[in-house]
Parts: sequence; C-alpha cells; structure tokens
Amino acid sequence: MLSRSSSMKGLFKPKPRTPVDLVRFLRSLLPYTEPNPNPAVRKAKLKEKIDEIRKVIFEMRTVLYGDERSEPVEDACVKLTQEFFKEDTFRMLIAALPSLDPGTRQDITHVIANLQRQRANGRCVASDYLECNTDILDKLLPGCDDLELALAYGAILRECIRHQVAAKYILESDQIKKFFMYVQDPSFDKASDAAATFRELLTRHKSTVAEFLSKNYDWFFKEYNTLLESPNYITRRSAIKLLGAILLDRANSCVMVRYVCSLDNMRILMNLLRDSNKSIQVEAFHVFKLFVANQKKPSEIVSVLIANRSKLIRFFSDFTLEKADEQFEADKAEVVKVIATLELKGEPCSTLKQPEENSYQ
Repeated sequence: MLSRSSSMKGLFKPKPRTPVDLVRFLRSLLPYTEPNPNPAVRKAKLKEKIDEIRKVIFEMRTVLYGDERSEPVEDACVKLTQEFFKEDTFRMLIAALPSLDPGTRQDITHVIANLQRQRANGRCVASDYLECNTDILDKLLPGCDDLELALAYGAILRECIRHQVAAKYILESDQIKKFFMYVQDPSFDKASDAAATFRELLTRHKSTVAEFLSKNYDWFFKEYNTLLESPNYITRRSAIKLLGAILLDRANSCVMVRYVCSLDNMRILMNLLRDSNKSIQVEAFHVFKLFVANQKKPSEIVSVLIANRSKLIRFFSDFTLEKADEQFEADKAEVVKVIATLELKGEPCSTLKQPEENSYQ
C-alpha cells in the first residue's frame, strides 16, 4: 500500500511542458549565458542554468525527432517552430553557443536543422525569419578559432543556406570573398568544413548561383584559379571537384562557355592533368574535356592543343581508371579524336609555331 507521502508526490508531479512552453523556458534561460559584470553571480548561476538549457534542448529534440517510444507529432512540431521563430530565440541561441558544452551544441545543431525544414500554413517559417534577420548569418561564418565551435557554426550555416534568401545574402555580400581564405585554413577540419559550406553556396540554388557568377565572373575565377594552383593538394582536389560541378551544371552554361574560352584557364587544367594525385587528374579531365568540346575554341587554344597534340594523345592512351568506366572511356576517346583532327583555320598545321613554353609535358 502506497504511503500518504508517495501518493502526494504523484499528485503534484509537474505536467510535461508543451512545445510553446519549452521555447519560452529556453528563452528565459539563455540570458544567463551572457557576460555578467558580477563574475561571482554568473559563476554561481551559470552551471545550474546550463544544465537546464541542456535538458530543455534535449526535450525540444525529442519533440522534433521523436524517440524509441513515439514518433514526432506534426502539430507539436509546428507549434514549437512557430514559437521558436516568433521572437529572437534563434539569435539568442547562436549567441549562447560559446558558453555551452560540445554535446549541447550538437543537440542544438540537430534541433536547428529540423526547424529549418518545418512548414506552417504552407510556408517555411525559418526562411521568412532569415529574410528579416540576415545579419545572423554573419555570426555563423567560418573564422572562429575554437575548432568545435567553428564546426557547430558551419553545420548551422549550411542548414540556413538551404533557404535561397540566406545563400543570396552571403553571395551578394563581401563575405563570400573570405571563403577563399577559409578553405585554405591550416586546420584540416576547419578547411574541410569551410569547403563544404562553399560548395553548398555554389551548387544548391541554381538560378541564384548563375546570376552571381555572371555578375562576378572576373574577380571570382581569378581568385578561384589560385585554389586550383594551391601547393596544398587537398585544396586543389576540393577546388577542381567543385569547379566541375559548377561548370557541368546546365544553369551555368553561359559561365562555362566563357570559362573554356580562356587559354589561361586551359593551361591550369592541363597542369592539373599532370598532378601526382590520380583523383585530381580525373576531376581535371572532366573539366578539360569541356575546352576540347567547345565548338568555338579561340585560335590560341587550338594552337596550344595542336602544339601539344602528340603529348596529349600519348598521355590519354595511358590514362585509365582502376575500375572500368564506359562513359569515361567514351569521353576520353572523343577528346583524343577531336585533338587528333584539329586544324588552325587559315594556317596549315605544319607551319604552326610551338609556344615558347608548353603547358603540357
């Protein structure tokens, strides 16, 4: 038989918080992570409040993802999302990240990732919020010295970039120029994370990317070619793979035509074909073939291809993949065929002068 005290405890057991209550409670806790002019007060309260933040974030994650006992309830997810973006909870949570432990940061990234996808009344709540609060994106950009914090920022930023308004904001600001520095960070993890965000910016929203590249072609590809010529093979490998994704996208066809009409660009690709790393060679081939396939090759490009004809054909005869790939072999055969039959209009091939410095050896 239960004692009177036990039954009373059960009677006054607190009710589970509603999704709206969870967000409001989180909002009430986040100010404790802000710098306090009285260190003693902050130290006394901070640990207790951070423990509560950790618990409420976990509860929010359970609402959004469910658990081993139950699936998420759509209505609860919508209410949590609406309350989260109704006031500046997102901004406050980003500001609090440096004060939180890695485990809590990870839970936060999962929560935010889910919230970016939630819809209410047919609209994406997160997109509407970011459209009015684009400055939050600046706080998430790479460059943070704390590795774990930088990775959390990067994961959240990529979720935000799912929305065209966020990607457009970064592409049209001077912040995009900083990525050429971020992707070459001495820390492999930070450079890789920045490269993942850079790729998301330049591939997700086709029309926005095409417009950006057309308007900013000169400075962008001048900077981009420095990545292709980087002494760091990881930087080169990431850059050539992304370049292929950009140029082979139909939405960027005008940019691709402009890029493959440049002799300087082709020289860089020819050098990458000679790279010591096989994966870089293969990715370089997928871009180099665009120069060869161009129906309106400038005469200086034709001249260099003819001057290096025998070397290129000899190279491609030995250029194979570890696993058989019919499409690769077909593309390679077409490249060889075009190079073998090239002629410079108005001038016999036999009278062509060799360039002073061959790009391909």
